[in-house]
Amino acid sequence: MPAIAPRKSYRVGRSKTGLGLFATMPIKKGTRIIRYFGPILDCRIPAQDEIENKYLFELNNRWTIDGSVRKNLARYINHSCRPNAESDVRPRERKVFIRAIKNIEPGDEINYDYGTDYFKAYLKPIGCKCPSCENKRKKQRAEARAERAKVKVRAERKAQKAAAKGAKSVKKKKLNGHAVATPKGRARA
Repeated sequence: MPAIAPRKSYRVGRSKTGLGLFATMPIKKGTRIIRYFGPILDCRIPAQDEIENKYLFELNNRWTIDGSVRKNLARYINHSCRPNAESDVRPRERKVFIRAIKNIEPGDEINYDYGTDYFKAYLKPIGCKCPSCENKRKKQRAEARAERAKVKVRAERKAQKAAAKGAKSVKKKKLNGHAVATPKGRARA
């Protein structure tokens, strides 16, 4: 059985994506951090199946946890494509625990992967804001800027070569319809 984190090993705080859950003390890999809880909804009941909020945690095809209750601090855990925690779903017990898959240092945001269905439905249209995706986009923007700079330098060189070629053709004089270069240093009378 995994170790359980001390009662106040996390706090709710401001994150880049809104509110998030942050570690207040070191959390070791494999430690149960928090339980995701709330009323259990049955999708076979039409009134419960129509409930829509962003704190629904699907246990299986039939059961879903409505995590929108204020005491459920696990609802503040944000998505990350490179998470430091994961959800431990137990559909028979109708429980979900969040446990660390890496050592988490104090001040680090606790996050887990929400899954492909949630990602495609909610995060992909607006763009994932997790640190790994932000870094990837930052790197792509830097590479695009470098490529644009290279293209600009090439265009400037090409323009300089064309200007130099144009200057050479101006130095030639025409004599009886034929181009004749004037020798440098001697003047023709």
